[in-house]
Amino acid sequence: MRLWSDAWPNGEAIPERFAAGRLLPDGSVGFSEDVSPPLAWRDLPEGTRSLALVCHDFDVPSVADDVNQPDREVPAALDRVDFFHWLLIDLPPTLQGLAEGEFSRGFVARGKPGPATAHGARQGLNDYTGWFAGDSAHAGRYFGYDGPFPPFNDSLVHHYVFTLYALSVPRLPLDDPFDGRQLREALAGVVLDAATHSGTYTLNRRLRDAAR
Repeated sequence: MRLWSDAWPNGEAIPERFAAGRLLPDGSVGFSEDVSPPLAWRDLPEGTRSLALVCHDFDVPSVADDVNQPDREVPAALDRVDFFHWLLIDLPPTLQGLAEGEFSRGFVARGKPGPATAHGARQGLNDYTGWFAGDSAHAGRYFGYDGPFPPFNDSLVHHYVFTLYALSVPRLPLDDPFDGRQLREALAGVVLDAATHSGTYTLNRRLRDAAR
């Protein structure tokens, strides 16, 4: 089983158009194009009855005290946690990929609608739902894909992993709306195979300059 994207090589930098956040010319940060990336797969195992796709960042600071503070960086040694960017389930096994922009073409304040989406699939709540919960301008339910927007002062480059699961069931027994933790629990015992495609992203100018 293989998963890939023609938009960037596995493990390399994710192009800005697939991110939710970007660096602005004046030195600040703002929203980016937030386009859902193209993905393709092949060699599903025999008996696959549905597919699930998860995108998560495992480099998110566990404590937000230093996040986006211009006078300091988030320490690299700080414990990190998962942040879910995309939860997509009940995809038909006859599908061979997702087109660029098919699930997102711009960041939507208060979140995109869901859970129903293309191909008869369902989307869960990504973790921007919790991140913006206390923000009067952006609080809402964030279904579907919203891309990278790491802290601009994080001393770590963030890693984003897209994982495709081939499942032995036609539909996961999840009530809507569901989140990433609930989806991971529902996958137990029904995964026939899985494949990943990953990328990196940072808004830290120091790290970007060092990579040039």
